[in-house]
Amino acid sequence: KIRNSQALLISDFRIAVFIYMNIIKLDAIDSTNDFLKKLSRNQLLTNFTVVSTLCQTKGRGQMGTVWQSEKGKNLTISILIKNVVLDITKIYDLNVAVSVAVFSVLQRLQITNLSIKWPNDIMAGDKKIGGILIESRIISATEIESVVGIGLNINQSIFPDLLGATSLYNLTGHTFDIDEIVQQSVLEIQQNCALICSKTNASLWQLYHTYLYKIDVPSLFKDATQNHFYGVIKGVNALGQLRVLPTVNQVARFYGIKEITIIS
Repeated sequence: KIRNSQALLISDFRIAVFIYMNIIKLDAIDSTNDFLKKLSRNQLLTNFTVVSTLCQTKGRGQMGTVWQSEKGKNLTISILIKNVVLDITKIYDLNVAVSVAVFSVLQRLQITNLSIKWPNDIMAGDKKIGGILIESRIISATEIESVVGIGLNINQSIFPDLLGATSLYNLTGHTFDIDEIVQQSVLEIQQNCALICSKTNASLWQLYHTYLYKIDVPSLFKDATQNHFYGVIKGVNALGQLRVLPTVNQVARFYGIKEITIIS
């Protein structure tokens, strides 16, 4: 079942002025990202079209991980973003913009001890409260279309198979209006995307590094060869690679998403 809703907002873009938010609400779907990608290929959609569902049966995270969510308790959305990133080598700008946007919304909800775990998990302490998956395709030399999937644990209290997960309810003891968080998140993402379009997004990168999980803290890592080593996160480069300084040889190197895992 599909329901459309529109929410008023103000966003002054270099490319367009958006006066409404197009939200497609689904009772249940296997994946909001897959649904939105297919829909976009079959019809012309307004930029920042949102797909939201009460129940996602096959939600995905980074590197094929599964996103589990209790029906009606959490935020599970996908957002279509077009004509923001025009160069595929700058695609990580979008990851930064979205991560910082979600972080800012949670800050306003007075959630404390927040951080962004590379590449873009949202953490409260050492527990995960949200994840972001961005899938992009090149349409032409100057046109890139991205589908941004966001999952946030809002009102769910029990995570039987996910010991490292928590929710806003568990952190505060309060229930939250999920639709309101959706609208706030999309608006914040639009505003951050405007900074990308105007090439004034350096402040977003500064915030991303300020919020980065375990930056400058000695941590245990595992590389692609299953080798464990201690090192210190020193930042993320424009390609989205994590810069780690090993504690042994003190020679920093950059790692891609599939090349390193933060153990603790």
